[in-house]
Formats: sequence, structure tokens, C-alpha cells
Amino acid sequence: MTSRLKLFNYLTIKLMTRIGLLSDTHGYLDDAVFKHFADCDEIWHAGDFGTIELVDQLAAFKPLKGVYGNIDGKEIRQTFPEHMRFMCEDLDVWMTHIGGYPDKYSPDVKRIIYTNPPGLFISGHSHILKVIFDKKINCLHLNPGAAGKQGWHKVKTLMKFCVSSKNIHNLEVVELKNNM
Repeated sequence: MTSRLKLFNYLTIKLMTRIGLLSDTHGYLDDAVFKHFADCDEIWHAGDFGTIELVDQLAAFKPLKGVYGNIDGKEIRQTFPEHMRFMCEDLDVWMTHIGGYPDKYSPDVKRIIYTNPPGLFISGHSHILKVIFDKKINCLHLNPGAAGKQGWHKVKTLMKFCVSSKNIHNLEVVELKNNM
């Protein structure tokens, strides 16, 4: 391989970030998560980790970003914020556990999202997988559903996607084997 081609391949790889997204694990981490997130650059968790041991497992596997959820205790709340706003590539991302969704944002979120919208808004809490584009603010909303066993959901889910510049692509919903 020529050095020019190697440089091109390096630049192509570095201009995209592969994300594994999950939420509402409630202390249970399915082994399949590691298989599905093996090719991801980062893992994002939208709250309700459940245990600090679960946090440690994910953080040992891949770089981890997260927010605490309503069931998370003091140790997790000291590790993660309630709201996290950050840049991934050139994409403005806002992640929070209880955030609602387009036309039904939670009051805390509603005050800010309409005046300073992100390009990607991520929440958890509902255990309902959602992918909704909010045309009013030109923002994609993702809720990965729930990857844990606790809750009323029937199927454990997570998401994978890529971010290049300000674009989200290759979005994939993964249903984990039903061993509830």
C-alpha cells in the first residue's frame, strides 16, 4: 500500500465516529452488547445505568459518555451529569435521561431546546425506542429503548450509528435476544 493511500485511509477513518448507544440497563448488561459494539469508537449511555460496576465494564471496553438517570445512586451521579452537551465531529449533541421527545419535551429541556437546539437530542427513560426528526428545530431525536431486564418493555434494544461532520448515518437498531 502506498503512503498516499495509507494517509487517505487514515483520514477517511478519522472523519467518522462510530457510536454505540444504549439506555436503561438497570444493572444488567447483556454480553451481546460487547459483540454489537465491538466496531464502535465510543459508547453513549442515556441514563439508568443501575450500578457503578456496569459503568466500569463499559468504560473498560470503550470510551464512555453518559448521563445519570432517575434510578442511579450517588456514585453514578458523582460520575456523570444530568445533562451532557458536547460535540461529536461537528455535530452538537445533547444527551439527558428524562428529556421527552418532539412536541412533548420535558419542561427543563423545552426551555432550552427551542432557543438553542442541538443537531442530535438523545434521551432514555421511557423504555420506548424512538427515532423522530423534529422539523421545527432541525434536530434528530433518538431514544435507544431499554437494554436491561427491568421495566415493561418486551424487547431489549440498543442503537449503532456513525457521525461524520454534522451528519448521522448508518443508524441501526439492534434487538437483543429475548432472555427477560
